[in-house]
Parts: sequence; structure tokens; C-alpha cells
Amino acid sequence: MTQEKPKARRRSQLALSADRIAEEAMALIDAEGLDGFSFRSLADRLGCKAMSIYYYFPSKQHLFEALVDICIGEIDIPATGSWREKLRAIAFSYRALALRHPGFFLYFCIFRLNNRSGLAYLNRILAVFEETGLPDGERAQRFRTLGYYIMGAGLDESLGYAHGPTAVEPVSPEEARHDFPAIMSVGPYFAKPYHGPTYEAGLDLLLDGIEAAIEHHGRTVAGP
Repeated sequence: MTQEKPKARRRSQLALSADRIAEEAMALIDAEGLDGFSFRSLADRLGCKAMSIYYYFPSKQHLFEALVDICIGEIDIPATGSWREKLRAIAFSYRALALRHPGFFLYFCIFRLNNRSGLAYLNRILAVFEETGLPDGERAQRFRTLGYYIMGAGLDESLGYAHGPTAVEPVSPEEARHDFPAIMSVGPYFAKPYHGPTYEAGLDLLLDGIEAAIEHHGRTVAGP
């Protein structure tokens, strides 16, 4: 028995790779959150020593950048279709990413994306906005507005309101129905089965706004 453990450890070490480490790190963070992550806990999951991870990733920041790249790779940016179809696909792919990686999604949202892979990703999305024909300033505004929406919705669904802390003394349903009827009347529609339709409704409002802006810009350019 004493000889099998070193053999198992050597097999685990030989199986280490940057891709495997990143994959296991993502799974660990999604299961336990960013606060519970460390190279030591990752090493336990991998069956190796923490120092072995540093050979592939000199710091946690280097590892997290690899996880950001994984997230970028999972977002679908279609090559064909209208600008509206493309933005819808991006938005729904982004929501799927948030639900798939709830532990890491917050870090992905606040990462500045100022490395080459991040800038290439943003450039591809802004190229879709160029297809609208809107001026630079308005494209920037619409891009930011869509970003606010999909990030906020993603954060809320993946680790926000429904998963957050509750009051020390929450109001009972009976009391809430009596004192806060406006909330309770719509409360059932805040449940999980309605998340997708609500997300789609909000997205369509934003895309309709872009459509209206394009029409207005066309009339402005054409003149009286």
C-alpha cells in the first residue's frame, strides 16, 4: 500500500496540463465560488501538490485569465444573419454562460478584457454593431446598454437575488399578502420558469430601440 500512493501521485502529475488545470479550476469555482478557491484546494482536486500548478500558471491571475478565455470561447458570435439575429444569439449565449459558470461569472464580468483575446472578442461584437450603420457615438451607447443588460441579468440569475442572503426576520406570506399586495400579485411571475421569457422580452425592447435609432438616423441623413 505504501508504494501505490507515490505511483498514483506520479500518474496524476504526468496527466497534468494547462487545459486540465483550467478545466478543474472552473469546475471547482462553479461549485464552491471564488471565495473558496485556492491553489491548495485545486491541487487536492487534481491529486497533486500546489507547486505543480505554478509550473503552468505562475499566479492565480494567470490561471483566471485562462478561465476568461474559456468563457470567451463559449460565447457564440454568428458569422451570418442580420445584425439583430447576431445580437440575439450573442445575448442568449451570454446568458447560458452565466448559468453554466455561476461561480466564475462575476470575475468574467469585471475583468477588463484588455488582453488580445479579450479585445478580439469585443471587436467582433462591435463589428456587429457597425452593421447597423449608426454613428460611432450611438453604436458605443447601444453596445454599453446591451452590455449592462446582459451582465446584470446574468449576475442576477447566476448568483444574485434568488441566491442571496435573506432578512433576519422575513415577512410571512400571509402578512405580505395583506400589507404588500402589489408585490404578491406579480410575485409568481418572478419564478424561474419566467426568467427566460422575461430576459427575451427585455432583450427585444433593446433591439427594438436600435431598430428605431436606425430609422431615425436614416431620416436624418436623408434630410427633409
